[in-house]
Amino acid sequence: MDPPTEFVKIRVAIADDHAIVRDGLRRLLSIEADIDVVGEAADGRDLLDHMQEWMPDVILLDLRMPNTDGLAVLRTLGSEKNPAKVIIFTASADKNEFVQALRLGCAGIVLKQTAADLIVKSIRKVNAGENWIDVHIATAAIPQFARSVKVTDAPIKSRKGARLSIREREIVALIAQGCKNKQVAEKMFISEQTVKNHMRNIFYKLGVSDRLGLALYAIRERFHFPQAG
Repeated sequence: MDPPTEFVKIRVAIADDHAIVRDGLRRLLSIEADIDVVGEAADGRDLLDHMQEWMPDVILLDLRMPNTDGLAVLRTLGSEKNPAKVIIFTASADKNEFVQALRLGCAGIVLKQTAADLIVKSIRKVNAGENWIDVHIATAAIPQFARSVKVTDAPIKSRKGARLSIREREIVALIAQGCKNKQVAEKMFISEQTVKNHMRNIFYKLGVSDRLGLALYAIRERFHFPQAG
């Protein structure tokens, strides 16, 4: 789909220690009218040194690089509260690395074998404030991440200032652990339609649009869940 007639280009920076990967990404993105590759770095240190110059909206970031790796870059960007959104672009299959990247605030994880059109789509989605994570990564990493969240009855305050009810917090906990609506209904002894109704309210309160966004928001915000199920 072509971008609208009037648009602001998405400024993208690429950080990967393999020149052939950087070249391939640059060629792929250069044909997109709404994307501008503003810089390329061969390692994390090089990227960080050029952040003020490039001012990227989205960073395609390899995890394993010399000098300063992807996780170290995420830590630095987080400590500096840099507004750039990060998509981990990796060949790694290590779910522990994915969990660490999620904890450090990456907005997306894309495997290097991903189809070209999906790489472009991930950039647009992440730039628009959504999350983009390969379904296989989400299935492996998010439940592991959710299990590390402390269990407590502390209230959850949403982005819109409303607070989730105890029942809603229980549902968020189960969703973050990878449960589907039917499984949530069975664990909570309620109907699947009731779960769907609660989900609509939760989406509205938290300002997210889908289950993945809900799970990642809950995990990133360090939500303290009551015991669910």
